This record gives sequence, C-alpha cells and structure tokens, in this order.
Amino acid sequence: VQLQASGGGLVQAGGSLRLSCAASRRAFSGRHMAWWRQAPGKEREFVAAIRSTGGTTHYADSVKDRFAISRDYATNTLYLQMNSLKAEDTAAYYCAAAKSDVFFSTEPREFDYGYWGQGTLVTVSS
Repeated sequence: VQLQASGGGLVQAGGSLRLSCAASRRAFSGRHMAWWRQAPGKEREFVAAIRSTGGTTHYADSVKDRFAISRDYATNTLYLQMNSLKAEDTAAYYCAAAKSDVFFSTEPREFDYGYWGQGTLVTVSS
C-alpha cells in the first residue's frame, strides 16, 4: 500500500494550490480517502474526506467553501484543491486511505485511516 503526496509549496494569502496523492491500486480502490494536516506544534487535524464511490464529501468547518476534495479512479489519484488560502492553513498535509471496514463518517477519526502518505508542506505567507 503506497500513498505519495505532492503539490505543496509557498503561496501568498488568497492564493491557490492543488495537492495530489498518487496511490497504489490497493490503497485507493474501494476505500474512503481523506486529507489531514498538522501545523507546527499542533495535533494532526482532519481537513476533508471523500467516500470510496466518490459521491459524498465532508469538510472541516475551517476549510468548507474554500477547499475541494476529488478523486480520479483512472489514475488512482486523490486531489485537494485549495483556494483563498490563509496563513492558518500552513501545515504539512497528509493523504490517507481508510481501513477497508470503515463506514464513511462526518466525525472522522485518525484511527479509521490505516494508510498514510509522507506529507507535503504548504506554507501560506500573509
């Protein structure tokens, strides 16, 4: 099971970035997927999730209406489009694949995600 996140970088406040997560077929197929993030000195927090079938998404209140999660079944890739970025979005962003027996939840738990990418750093300058 492999997850490889990319697309992070330095951007000014108000700008946009798109993160990608290339996944192995085993990590991607039939699994709910999500993005989490961890700012310096803080605990990892949930950002966005998408159901295994792609029909349902869920977002943290802090990113709702600014971020969009999507998945491409042809290439086994997860995306996070981030718009109107703020300084408080600065963090390492991690893609994650849920364990196979997990229900899609609007109260996501780290415990439900068994596979994690290495993280890509997003820095938003104010």
